[in-house]
Amino acid sequence: MPGTDQFAHLDILLFGVLPYAAMLLFLVVTIQRYRSQSFSYSSLSSQFLENKDHFWGMVPFHYGLLVVLGGHIVAFLVPRSILWWNGHPARLYILEVTALIFALLAIIGLVALVVRRVRTPRLRPVTTTSDWVLLGMLLVQIATGIGVAVTYSWGSSWFASTLSPYLWSLVTLNPDITYVAALPLLVKIHIIGNWVLIAFFPFTRLVHVLVVPNQYLWRKTQVVRWNWNRRQIRNPSASLDARGAEPRRD
Repeated sequence: MPGTDQFAHLDILLFGVLPYAAMLLFLVVTIQRYRSQSFSYSSLSSQFLENKDHFWGMVPFHYGLLVVLGGHIVAFLVPRSILWWNGHPARLYILEVTALIFALLAIIGLVALVVRRVRTPRLRPVTTTSDWVLLGMLLVQIATGIGVAVTYSWGSSWFASTLSPYLWSLVTLNPDITYVAALPLLVKIHIIGNWVLIAFFPFTRLVHVLVVPNQYLWRKTQVVRWNWNRRQIRNPSASLDARGAEPRRD
């Protein structure tokens, strides 16, 4: 059937070609950016402009995302161990519920960060188009992941038995899309979103995760003495002109 052939070619493009294109773009642009714009390897934190909402957004987002990503990596590296763990119903429930809780934590934190940038006037000038695109992509990616977890039960098991072999086939340069071709549309959207996010990664502030701040382990502690009213400077409605002098670091 012509329609079937079209879908087959689309699967080859999205799951056999896109992953390599995304990884190539990731490597080339990341290296080029580091060589030509090394100072841009920063989270460009806006914490000094507003700290309270920043804390309640960043903390749940980071902890939730790190746990979820860690679970994906473990299932990819040691799929048999995941299947063994899930062999007991109680352990399976614990893993599934824990993953869902941290995914919800991540999306709650991310929504809080989006609302923070919308509601805080002084953050708008420092928020770029790529920031909004990145936030939107992360929202879609986490939301589809939660949708998959809620709609299709025991995702940790079928990830280990289906997606892990697919990912390993990409690593060995012998892509086998038969593992993912028959998956539901929502799962496919989640997988495609992952490759698109990887391709967009080097153009965003996310590159800061690639730079490990080793010097902080032995650098002398900085003492910051404030020359202004800290309550006033952290007030989102306060004018930037009201902050006065810069802090002095000793």
